[in-house]
Amino acid sequence: MTDDRERSAGTGRLITALAWTVLLLGLWLWGRGVSGVPQGTGTDRGDVFAIGSPVDPASLPRPAKPLGDARPQRVDIPQLGVQAPVVSRGLDSQGAVDPPPFDQPGVVGWYGSGTAPGAVGAALMVGHVDTATRPAVFYKLSTLQPGETVRVVRSDGKVAEFTIDDVRVLPRDDFDAGQAYGPHEAGRAELRLITCGGTFDHAAGRYTANVVVSAYLTGSGP
Repeated sequence: MTDDRERSAGTGRLITALAWTVLLLGLWLWGRGVSGVPQGTGTDRGDVFAIGSPVDPASLPRPAKPLGDARPQRVDIPQLGVQAPVVSRGLDSQGAVDPPPFDQPGVVGWYGSGTAPGAVGAALMVGHVDTATRPAVFYKLSTLQPGETVRVVRSDGKVAEFTIDDVRVLPRDDFDAGQAYGPHEAGRAELRLITCGGTFDHAAGRYTANVVVSAYLTGSGP
């Protein structure tokens, strides 16, 4: 019986690890531009290689106690003037996180099978940087700085407040999905905001990098 339980537990851990690996592979593909802007766009986002200024971790607020599970309804980024509705998204046919449709450039997608914003772990939110004709919801994401705030309105009536602690532009070459999207510290409630970045490669029809903003829960309220 003990051997059966151990085999069962080991199988469960293996399935969980495989599921996480598949997700990270999909996110890596998304970062490589699989779900990038349509081919033929004239937009050039060369300035997105700017990153947040270095910050002393001791100057940032202490992490708050994680909240329970609840669906995100809206994400607010005061520094960018963003107040965007959030929709749950899954994976597309290639295993990448499926962003909102291009006819919804002001909407943010949340990976609904993953962590809820405010719960333990890293919640993933994706949004377009632009469309073929205009900027989209995460157009200025790379200009955010450590210490700035992201708020997520949840279905339980709470507002989860996150403090940004890292802003990175990750080239698609040598992309480390685990480092980008995995939790930075065990036991914290964390948030990742992800969009395309770098410059637009017209020949390939995709961006050359992606922007990953990392934040952690530092407060909550009604």
